[in-house]
Amino acid sequence: MVGGTCLQYTDGIVKSHLHTRQSAGLFDVSHMGQLKITGNDRNEFIEHLTVVDTKKLTEYTGCYSLIPNAKGGIVDDTIITNAGDFLYVVVNAGCYIRDMEHIRKVESAFKAKNKDVTVSDWSGRSLLALQGPLAETVLQRFVSGGKLNKLKFFQGGFFTIRGASCYVQRSGYTGEDGFEVSVPTEIVVDFAKDLLAAPEVLPVGLGARDSLRLEAGLSLYGHELDEETTPKQANLVWTISKRRQEEGGFIGAEVILAEIPKPINELPKRRVGLFVEGAPAREGATVHNMQEEQIGTVTSGTMSPVLKKAIAMAYVKPPSHALGTEVLVSVRGTMRKAVVTKLPFVPTSYKTE
Repeated sequence: MVGGTCLQYTDGIVKSHLHTRQSAGLFDVSHMGQLKITGNDRNEFIEHLTVVDTKKLTEYTGCYSLIPNAKGGIVDDTIITNAGDFLYVVVNAGCYIRDMEHIRKVESAFKAKNKDVTVSDWSGRSLLALQGPLAETVLQRFVSGGKLNKLKFFQGGFFTIRGASCYVQRSGYTGEDGFEVSVPTEIVVDFAKDLLAAPEVLPVGLGARDSLRLEAGLSLYGHELDEETTPKQANLVWTISKRRQEEGGFIGAEVILAEIPKPINELPKRRVGLFVEGAPAREGATVHNMQEEQIGTVTSGTMSPVLKKAIAMAYVKPPSHALGTEVLVSVRGTMRKAVVTKLPFVPTSYKTE
């Protein structure tokens, strides 16, 4: 299992997907980049590199954030955690090389100003995600040093697993309750075997991970997010706190903050959810108004295993972003009716209280 490249297992994507929604699914996401940022000026650095608000990151608390570029586009999305004496940052595998080139330039500029910051790989680590309503029950059997039920969404801490110090955080990218666990690579295979021996757990590949995040309305870099798309266009302004909007200071702030107060109808595009009649619309399918004029493009689409209907995310030109707007989507040469709908498609189950 370990390696993170399996698309699906023998049970198939639909069974893996539904099992995660009903019980617990184990994902190997070790292909993700795990970084440590240390130094006395690490908070100032991360607030320039990303839109994160470190004043809200109390110890062992994380959040979803964005790495913007100077044009206001998105270099990558990321999870940033205050891990005590360092910042723990997870970046996408496909963006790792480009991310590190960008991060190193910013780091070098900071050090040239005599700032104390160092970015390094959190080497020798693997990353597993256990997702689903029974994830806490299963994981607690193998964890010592604390009670997982005390953790809320995006809270974590260091726990002992198989005698090793592991960072456990209540988070994930499926819309379900669950945990992501950073473990020393030397124990990851045995730990994965422990979890898979539990009757509640099935292994889940990247195919079901994609359908799960799509039902949850979660963006995927390279699909909904790229270097030409701004946070407001991606419907992600909520990642930028009131303080950061007032103070700025992050790369691309001039462009991003100038766009935030503008009416949505003035945007060139806006991310939306779509219910599509019949067969699912895949990435690249064109979206049209009822006069068949192209107004957008599908970025992700599938047949929802839970809803048993075709769902998609797309960028459309306002005012066609409005909920309830009827549009047409070209699916394999056939125009199919679709309607703009609220995200997420399936209610999320994060433990926030």
